[in-house]
Amino acid sequence: MKRFLVAAALSAAAFSSSADDAAVKAAIESLVPAAKIDSISESQVPNFYQVVLQGQVVYISADGKYLFQGSVFDIPNKTDLTEAAKAGLRKGALAAVGPERRIIFPAKNEKYAVTVFTDIDCGYCRRMHGEMAEYNKRGISVEYLFFPRAGVGSESYDKAVSVWCAGDRNKALTTAKTGGNLESKTCDNPITADYELGQQVGVNGTPAVFTRDGTQLGGYLPPEQLLQRLDALAASAAR
Repeated sequence: MKRFLVAAALSAAAFSSSADDAAVKAAIESLVPAAKIDSISESQVPNFYQVVLQGQVVYISADGKYLFQGSVFDIPNKTDLTEAAKAGLRKGALAAVGPERRIIFPAKNEKYAVTVFTDIDCGYCRRMHGEMAEYNKRGISVEYLFFPRAGVGSESYDKAVSVWCAGDRNKALTTAKTGGNLESKTCDNPITADYELGQQVGVNGTPAVFTRDGTQLGGYLPPEQLLQRLDALAASAAR
């Protein structure tokens, strides 16, 4: 609902010829003080603007009368323009997280690397981790960030903290995902930041798999299927 209220504010102020950033900001803050506009740009839909608002993409008519939220498809090119916009946002957000904040299971001969938001206790997360050798064998490196689905302070969150604080994080993560005895530990950790990042990029289940260019591949895929998806994306990008 807040997204629509903010969009209404934008329609009232953002697209008049005399409106400036200050007017847009004032209009939004009058309804939703915490709202943040990431960008306003012309869309490929005639007479509509694309507005990125706190990670969400909406479209507003140039006269400020109409708003819609959903996927816009370029039919001739068979391209989801909205997903492309979201992928760009996710790419920047994920690229800002360096290897020091990830638990990485590298492929010896890396062809692809995927970011995976994981929950220690989710069944498909455990299944994916159990096939790690097969992903790596196919040239896929898996770079983990944590997304405890029950939220900050939950049992899964505490397990993630213990894994991060372990002397050997890779070994501790494997122990946790196989139900082994994990020593409880605390230290400075990025688990809350990971969780918030997951919310920002649209994670609503785990595992959530993303490519380096921000494309969301969905959830668990067996190693060979994941490789096929990555190969198909690479071939499409090369065209």
